[in-house]
Amino acid sequence: MSAIQYQKTEDNIVLLTFDSPNQSANTMNADFRAALTEAVNKLKADDNVSGIIFRSAKKTFFAGGDLDELIQATPEHATEFFNMIENMKDQLRYIETRGIPVVATLNGTALGGGWEIALCAHHRIALNDPKTKFGLPEVTLGLLPGGGGIVRTVRLLGLQNAFPLLMEGKKFSVEKAKTLGLIHDTAENLDELLDKAITWIKTNPKSQQPFDIKGYKIPGGSPSSPAIAQMLTIAPAILRDKTKGCYPAPEAIMSAAVEGAQVDVDTALRIESRYFTYLATGQVSKNMIGTFWHGMNSIKSGAHRPKDVTKWQAKKVGILGAGMMGAGIAYVTAGKGIQVILKDVSIEAAEKGKAYSQKLLDKKVSQGRMTAEQRDQILGLIQTTTEAADLQGCDLIIEAVFENQQLKAQVTQEAEQYLATDGVMASNTSTLPISQLAQASQDQAKFIGLHFFSPVDKMQLVEIIKGKNTSNDTLAKAFDFVQQIGKLPIVVNDSRGFFTSRVFGTFIQEGLHLLAEGVHPARIEMAALKAGMPVGPLAIQDEVSLTLTAHITHETRKALQAEGKERPASPADDVIQTMIHQFNRKGKAAGAGFYDYPENGKKQLWSGLSHWNKNTEISEQEMIERFLFVQALDTVRCLEEDVLQSAVEGNIGSIFGIGFPAWTGGAIQYLNQYGLAKALARANVLEKKYGERFKAPELLKKKVAAAETF
Repeated sequence: MSAIQYQKTEDNIVLLTFDSPNQSANTMNADFRAALTEAVNKLKADDNVSGIIFRSAKKTFFAGGDLDELIQATPEHATEFFNMIENMKDQLRYIETRGIPVVATLNGTALGGGWEIALCAHHRIALNDPKTKFGLPEVTLGLLPGGGGIVRTVRLLGLQNAFPLLMEGKKFSVEKAKTLGLIHDTAENLDELLDKAITWIKTNPKSQQPFDIKGYKIPGGSPSSPAIAQMLTIAPAILRDKTKGCYPAPEAIMSAAVEGAQVDVDTALRIESRYFTYLATGQVSKNMIGTFWHGMNSIKSGAHRPKDVTKWQAKKVGILGAGMMGAGIAYVTAGKGIQVILKDVSIEAAEKGKAYSQKLLDKKVSQGRMTAEQRDQILGLIQTTTEAADLQGCDLIIEAVFENQQLKAQVTQEAEQYLATDGVMASNTSTLPISQLAQASQDQAKFIGLHFFSPVDKMQLVEIIKGKNTSNDTLAKAFDFVQQIGKLPIVVNDSRGFFTSRVFGTFIQEGLHLLAEGVHPARIEMAALKAGMPVGPLAIQDEVSLTLTAHITHETRKALQAEGKERPASPADDVIQTMIHQFNRKGKAAGAGFYDYPENGKKQLWSGLSHWNKNTEISEQEMIERFLFVQALDTVRCLEEDVLQSAVEGNIGSIFGIGFPAWTGGAIQYLNQYGLAKALARANVLEKKYGERFKAPELLKKKVAAAETF
């Protein structure tokens, strides 16, 4: 069966219906390219065609490029790949320039290559559906729109309006597309969609793209016009400041857009193909496709959810502690229509937690993203209380109090008696072992860890921690709840710090090691940013608070001693102790840490850090590799120790939980793409120079010996 059904009506209108065989959505795969060539050959052989309509037989219009194919493109195949892309674009260009009307009837979402096909049409009509999304999100996978998306978007909208859509990969609604002038009409049902397309063809017998009409000028001006030229003198620097040179796709998009705007359409399309080939055959796109597409799909499909447990939904959720974390969990839970009981020791504290939701919802109302009625409905779902009895009938209770084992035990015992019969008791701890916390529970099988990240409304990941006695039933319910509130679950086994907190700690510690070695603090922070980390380690340490780090270090040491193990002091610990006890600098919340926080100014590194500065000679690349290796090697140890269950969860968790650079595809993929044999050799060098934290895990050695990757 062909991926494009070719049908000619009595009015000589050709309907090209996209229907990729053996797929739930249309993609630009080999079947599609072959079908497109066949359809264009039929069009070329028929002089009696009055118009062309693009349609879809799927629930959506078109999903985009075939990522399974794209991930296999290698530099050796660059010429072949480039020719394949150019050939497909030639077919679409023929349809676009034949001189007869071309209409895209969009029955649903069109993203990436699907939206590029729609842009080839002279007239676009969409079904009026608020769920429909359009856009060119290729940049989020390390790619650019290579099917003409850059060229046509720039010519239709102008450079300045096109940049956010192209370089940020923003998706937009039917309503927004109409505002932009990219959707010309809407229909309420499929029949009306087709009728309107036919009517438009009949009333516009001769048609072409506006930018193919002689004398057409790009909106806003060409790159040489004064306003655009001025914008382009600073745009590359602003972009480089954002990407730190780690992400080639946004820079390639800007180049293709600006270069293409200075030449004719066909030359611009060829320029776009060259940049697309460069990105598609490069390593960064492979890293990002592997994790953000294949990895995410694996997790979302429940690869690590127990298979034999019926799908579950929470109806009433209790939250113990209305501080920053508890308030955030209450907000996202109520936002999905779930009843919330928000408990704290005083009604003032509980109300303050609820006020956090009010603040976020008020902002949405003021931005027109929500009605006042919708806001009030969500707020009505959050009941504040000081009484444990109000938790009666909760099918899930999440403890989100301070990181103190005794306190957590106390609130667990007070609350869990009110759980529904088959309810789940969860702890939002970020470091304390779940199996230890579960000892306070009357039924350890129903106890689990749900580690949210701050701020909860923005952070997508939730780390689900199985205790030694956590049942499969409880794990499945926790997994379902995380998906119910629109978050991304990874499942890990119990240990101190689990996966994310443990590995994130190595990043901060490495920054403190560098400071203790006498490296200038500004160089440390910049190296972390250039590695692709969102924030420098000293700034992050201030956010976490030095006193909390000191407390966790002390508790960890105590717990290890009880197990007959030692945690030797390190130069990083000495830095923390000196900052707290000698300089009385405890972090951002205390108003002073590694940074100064002037009331009306921007934070800046504290001049007193010169206490450590010896202007130690170390290259920026060496620091970058130290930051990335220390985290990647510990992630492999987590896999080796069965804390992590899969490399996929290590990659997803490291990016979404600890901000590991997205360009790498995640902490484990970073080693894969580095080359495991090379990574092992580098780890050995780093261990000799800087110590045991860089010691290569046995699992890495085994993979190298077997010539395997993770």
